[in-house]
Amino acid sequence: MERLFEYMDRQIAGVTSDFHRYLYPRIKWENHMLGLVGPRGVGKTTLFLQRIREAHGRGEALYVSADHLYFSDHTLYETAETFYKNGGTHFFVDEVHKYPGWSRELKMMYDALPHLHVYFTGSSVLDIERGEADLSRRAPRYLMQGLSFREYLSIEKGLDLEPLSLEAILAGEAELPGIEHPLPLFRDYLRHGYYPFGSDVDFDLELAQVIARTLEVDIPQYANMTAATGRKLKKLMVVVSTLAPFKPNMVSLGSQIRVSRNNVEDYLLYMEKAGMVSQLRTGASGLGALGKPEKVYLDNTNILYNLSDGREDVGSVRETFFLNQMRVNHLVTASPVSDFQIGEATFEVGGRSKGRDQIKGVEHGYVAKDDIERGYGNVIPLWAFGLNY
Repeated sequence: MERLFEYMDRQIAGVTSDFHRYLYPRIKWENHMLGLVGPRGVGKTTLFLQRIREAHGRGEALYVSADHLYFSDHTLYETAETFYKNGGTHFFVDEVHKYPGWSRELKMMYDALPHLHVYFTGSSVLDIERGEADLSRRAPRYLMQGLSFREYLSIEKGLDLEPLSLEAILAGEAELPGIEHPLPLFRDYLRHGYYPFGSDVDFDLELAQVIARTLEVDIPQYANMTAATGRKLKKLMVVVSTLAPFKPNMVSLGSQIRVSRNNVEDYLLYMEKAGMVSQLRTGASGLGALGKPEKVYLDNTNILYNLSDGREDVGSVRETFFLNQMRVNHLVTASPVSDFQIGEATFEVGGRSKGRDQIKGVEHGYVAKDDIERGYGNVIPLWAFGLNY
């Protein structure tokens, strides 16, 4: 076990406490067990390491990665039990989905080690949701998204901003102290600001690898698919990238990748949960609204730019940004008269020349307008919606 402590110490040495993700203060760390899930590359591991560094003394916490060589001849439960018997109180398991039978052993920890706090991450929400043992009552799951524009500004410019509520954004309270012109920073964010590794020299290559591994390895492996299905997912991603946003025709999409329409619906749902696409659904209630998206988008603007080869549609970029940023704290649905609906508010997204015709007569109608630094009335600068989380 000393090897595991040495491994943990090396990992902790590489993190700082200068910046915390939006989810950090929201997590109820007093839970006996909890899961932190989300797409590849959004910073789940760093969040756990920061928590250990800031909240636990030597010997209280143990961080392990489920794919560590140590587990070739040791079990997760055995490790947790030994740690617990030696006075350990908090057991952090990273990428738990890479350990066969992970859900059964987590359940054993929950039931047999009552005073041990067990926290785990999963790079894919897919496998976490299909765990073999029922963990839903035992382990609340926190879904972590990529960086907001607010968080990007904190990292890049040291700007200490509190998240703004939607009401505050609509009231025109979005401000960036010390930044006279927000648009150049906003453009940078759209291209490489969503992922914490966006400042890497080889970011485009690294993101392409994240996309490929998600489609070819993660989804097929954790949804019990074949390698051939992985290739179909990749082909579907290519098709989506050339059309998004679009109203999906499942029959047409199925014919392009040679699968049934029902398979296409499943594939899109898997890709959505894995952080590759986002589906905008109608606001209808009941089972009739499930599985019938009004539009399909790429998940975030970084993926959009990565797959566009310089041919990105600016309108698609704007709508993708709005949906991506606002879905974290709000249910965003398709508007019957405009682009998006959040509660009673209707939003039309566009550029500097976008008018108000589509929301004319709408009681709570707003224009989210790009290419402007400040808003006026019911016209809100698009970048301001990136301050919501």
